[in-house]
Amino acid sequence: MRRGPAPLLLLPGGLALLVGMDAGLTRAGVPAPLASTRLAELHGPLMVLGFLGTVISLERATALRAGWAYLAPALTGAGALALTLLPDPLLGRLLITQGLLTLVLVYAVLWRRNRDLTVAVQALGAVLAAAAALLLTRVEVTVVVPLLIGFVVLTIAAERVELARLAMPVGADRWLVLLAGGVTLAVLGTTVLAGSGVGAEVTWRLLGLALLLLTGWLLRHDVARRTVHATGLPRFAAVALLLGYGWLLVAALGLLLAGRPTGNGYDVIVHATFLGFALSMVLAHAPVILPAVLKVRLPYHRAMWLPLLLLHTTLAARVAALGLVGIGLKALPVWQLALVGNVAALLLFLLTAVVTGLRAGRRPIPARTEIHA
Repeated sequence: MRRGPAPLLLLPGGLALLVGMDAGLTRAGVPAPLASTRLAELHGPLMVLGFLGTVISLERATALRAGWAYLAPALTGAGALALTLLPDPLLGRLLITQGLLTLVLVYAVLWRRNRDLTVAVQALGAVLAAAAALLLTRVEVTVVVPLLIGFVVLTIAAERVELARLAMPVGADRWLVLLAGGVTLAVLGTTVLAGSGVGAEVTWRLLGLALLLLTGWLLRHDVARRTVHATGLPRFAAVALLLGYGWLLVAALGLLLAGRPTGNGYDVIVHATFLGFALSMVLAHAPVILPAVLKVRLPYHRAMWLPLLLLHTTLAARVAALGLVGIGLKALPVWQLALVGNVAALLLFLLTAVVTGLRAGRRPIPARTEIHA
């Protein structure tokens, strides 16, 4: 069966994930295969823009079913490769920016089909990501973190409303737009006032409030609260979703109460959002989205529980260790061990997915399958 360019285009995104994890180990002072200080500085962009940007672009290009749409994941993937291989990150950042701008065009065409507000929110997230990628040519990663948070939160929130539309209340699209608008305004304010003392504190707290309202609304209405009592894939996906929402609540409350994150607080906010929330959502949807994109079977297997639980257990240990460090205890080795556990969880899920897919055989899969968990 012809599978198109999707498997090839996914490879650079997978490489960005692997290199990004290696870079994370290096940043933490843990022995890593590459141990490159240059790549360590690119940890965040590789994980968020290189990996998630490519995966999201590829999924949307597949949904559009237009050849030109695959330029989006091709460019973000090429940018990830350039970041990994070239000593100067400028070309990689520009390629990723072009890829994300192409993703915005993909969303625009998808929106014109039926004027779906969830697609408009996802497009807004892509605009924030493109702005972050472009700004990275001039500023440090810490400055664009709010934009990256906006990207993953708006994209995933809109995807949840889109995929679980039948279980959502009437008017859910409009509520999503309102809440997403609040997040976007806070993100923009935080970015613009990054160098302002009082202004930055206020806008970071407003971002925490906006994230808290959006997450609370999603938790209230997401069908995962019901399907968590089911069995098999619906239960697995629901647990992953609810755990992800839990970590986003941690980030939101942290920002609301503490304001601009610094030091250990910065580590907690960033990884609660991008690891606890975003990557948990990837694990939740992988058994559905990957077959739809790659045209291969990836049936649910109970072995998938191990990496999911390992990811969240080690992330909780990581946060707890930082708390102990904050009160003067020597818990840095525990933090490093927990970080290694984070990496092990993601690698284990990749291994589980590959083995499960190979055992299931490669049979035709519908182009788009919905998940309501």
